[in-house]
Amino acid sequence: MSPDSNDPYRVLFVCLGNICRSPLAEGVFRHLVQEAGLDHAYEADSAGTGAWHAGEDPDPRSQAVAGKHGVSLQGPARKVEMDDFSNFDLILAMDQDNRRNLEELGSRAPGHAQLRLLRDFDPEAQSGAEVPDPYYGGPDGFDQAYELVRRSCEHLLHELEDGGLSGE
Repeated sequence: MSPDSNDPYRVLFVCLGNICRSPLAEGVFRHLVQEAGLDHAYEADSAGTGAWHAGEDPDPRSQAVAGKHGVSLQGPARKVEMDDFSNFDLILAMDQDNRRNLEELGSRAPGHAQLRLLRDFDPEAQSGAEVPDPYYGGPDGFDQAYELVRRSCEHLLHELEDGGLSGE
């Protein structure tokens, strides 16, 4: 699939528990897609590599920072499944640990999804940069996560609209 096909391009955002970073990234990406009038061209979802929070709503601090910026978050949290590797075109991990977990799962899963780090699309990031997990910190960590996610998602959408993703 590609952004120009009749099928929407599907993006999955992944963090550890699917209550902080990945739902924030999903919400930001959906918001940017909607603002650009591209709802027909893209779909987004989020998941976690762990199931500790499955069924829970996004962390209230993620909801608060998203709300400050006019972004709504959708729940509930879920764990990554093998089918995600065939149901999505692009899977974006928030950090290296989650990427390694996804690589291991993906090696056993049928599918075509490209696996990358979200900050691969951040023009201010060095190679391998991560979105730090704000879970154990205060509100400042969620503000920082929002800024990193927003910048990365803006450039992700720009790259997709400019003809697709380049290799890693």
